[in-house]
Amino acid sequence: MAEEQTLPAPSRQADLKAALLLTYLTLGWMTIEAVSALWLGIVSKSLLLGAFGFDSLVEMASACILLWRLRIEAGGRAGAARIEAVERQAARWVGYTLYGLALFVALSSAYGLLGVQRHTDTSESVWGIVVGLIAKVGMPLLAGFKLQVAARLNSRALRADAMEAVTCGYLSVVLMVGLAVTRVLPSLWWLDSIAALALIPFLVKEGREAISGNCECGGNKDDT
Repeated sequence: MAEEQTLPAPSRQADLKAALLLTYLTLGWMTIEAVSALWLGIVSKSLLLGAFGFDSLVEMASACILLWRLRIEAGGRAGAARIEAVERQAARWVGYTLYGLALFVALSSAYGLLGVQRHTDTSESVWGIVVGLIAKVGMPLLAGFKLQVAARLNSRALRADAMEAVTCGYLSVVLMVGLAVTRVLPSLWWLDSIAALALIPFLVKEGREAISGNCECGGNKDDT
């Protein structure tokens, strides 16, 4: 028997529209942020800026996965079982993007600490700090809205995606501090590699929770 297909209730439709709007906003924001941070990272040879730009690319991938999940439900062509299956799959995929980011940070830090790169050009650090400051202000706001909507939709995928924004906000602080210190004390060329390593436990924890379905990023913990 074919699975029954029903449109979401009006209140849920409104939340789905809000989630879609936040996802499109994330895609636009991350595109600008990724291009800016990666270009500045290449010019200044900064591991922190490079990691920050890669984080933006990971957030774009996460947003694309979430967009796929939200559009399936918003279209009203899938039944409850199909939606739940897509939800679980999307949450796992977003969790794997967090693992990928943790691996990239670890490899980049090792690259710097082994002495392959011992010089960071501080000429672009002011612009890098500006990029970090914008993210520090905007990412917590974006994450907060996502967590609110995720709680109403009871969506692990959206909560896990919100943690990408939380990660970006955290990394922006590491970015600003690291760039500021290396600008004042260029001899501390290794600082950004050490600072970036602090992100790894957080990323692994959040990725594991998203994949297992035990994400506690906001709202009630999902029991399914």
